[in-house]
Amino acid sequence: MNTTETAKILAVLRAAYPNFYKDMSRADVDAIVRLWAEMFSDEPYQLVATAVKALIASSPNPFPPVIGEIKEQLQKLTAPEGGLSEQEAWNTVFARLKNCGYNYCEEFETLPGPIKRIVGSPSQLHEWALMDTNTLQSVVASNFMRSYKARSAAEREYQRLPAGVRELAARITSGGLKELE
Repeated sequence: MNTTETAKILAVLRAAYPNFYKDMSRADVDAIVRLWAEMFSDEPYQLVATAVKALIASSPNPFPPVIGEIKEQLQKLTAPEGGLSEQEAWNTVFARLKNCGYNYCEEFETLPGPIKRIVGSPSQLHEWALMDTNTLQSVVASNFMRSYKARSAAEREYQRLPAGVRELAARITSGGLKELE
């Protein structure tokens, strides 16, 4: 989204929340437009406009939505299912365990990426396949679901970051920190 499109979005917010914006100076408005254009630079204008209007229509809050709320709404609009629930993710793992006696490497490779990251390795699947069902369905399932839920929440937060911030974080975590100095 560019600054012209951002100004259109803010005009909608100004019309919906006139009291919030009434005493704002031109410099303040320009600063808001620049910030919002930066924060939504990798988002399509029409999608942001839809998210803003959805929040205006559904929120009883007398204040305009903030950037984080709009980013959250964008995620809801683009991925309404929100991925697998913790229980669905565990059921996916549990279904694979019956074939993990000898085929644990192959079964691990069939898991979706987020689940694979929580499981960790093919050998972990093999260990779980050898456990008694009561321990597996109580302790292991509980720990897996807690980890999956936390990882999913962290991933949603990460996806809300602007593309430039995500790229910087990726460079830092891959050892590219020296380039920044």
